[in-house]
This record gives sequence, C-alpha cells and structure tokens, in this order.
Amino acid sequence: MMKRLLPLSLLTLACLLPGCAWTKRHTPWHESAQSAPAQAKAILTPDASLAATVLSVNTVGRFAVLNFPAGRMPQRDQHLFLYRDGLKTAEVKIVGPQQDTSIVADFISGEAQPGDTVRDQ
Repeated sequence: MMKRLLPLSLLTLACLLPGCAWTKRHTPWHESAQSAPAQAKAILTPDASLAATVLSVNTVGRFAVLNFPAGRMPQRDQHLFLYRDGLKTAEVKIVGPQQDTSIVADFISGEAQPGDTVRDQ
C-alpha cells in the first residue's frame, strides 16, 4: 500500500510546486512590489522672487515709487524690471528712501506707468 501511495504523493507534489512558483511571479501585487520604481516625490519650493507694483512715476526726475508686499523689500542698488501686459518696459535701480512698503527707484532704461508690475527677473 505504501509503495502505491509514494508515487502518487510525489506526482501531486510535483504538480503543486510549479503552480505555487508561477502564482507568486505573476500576481499583480507581487509584480508591482518588486519591479515598480519608487514613487517620485514632488519637491515644493517657495517662490522667493520679488514682486511689486508701480505706485507713481515722475518722468521729469526719472524715478518711480514702487510698492512691495509687507516683509519683502529689495536691497539698495538692486536692479529690477518693470513689465506691462507681460512685456518688459523698463529697468530700474533701487535708491531709496523707503517708507513702510514703498521705496523709490531710478530709471536705468525704458519707461513705466502706475500699475506696472515689478519683478527681479
């Protein structure tokens, strides 16, 4: 009796082993866990660029008064660019004086109007 069961049990074992190995290699969760690259994490950086608006322009004296957000003021002698409708219209240099969030800038080139956007790029 034992001689008859041994070949049967070996045959059963031989059929089950490849099936288990095939299942592990081909199940979706197993495949994605081993071969999928690590998820790329988004890198968030705050926008540290300067941005302001032109409050007033003195064409005779060739200067403008710029208004910056609170806590973010440019340095003296820093060059900034003025834009109107997305087009660069002037370059200015910060000269001061400063009062609260407003500061005076001299024109290096171009011209400006009140409401123009000021950026450092």
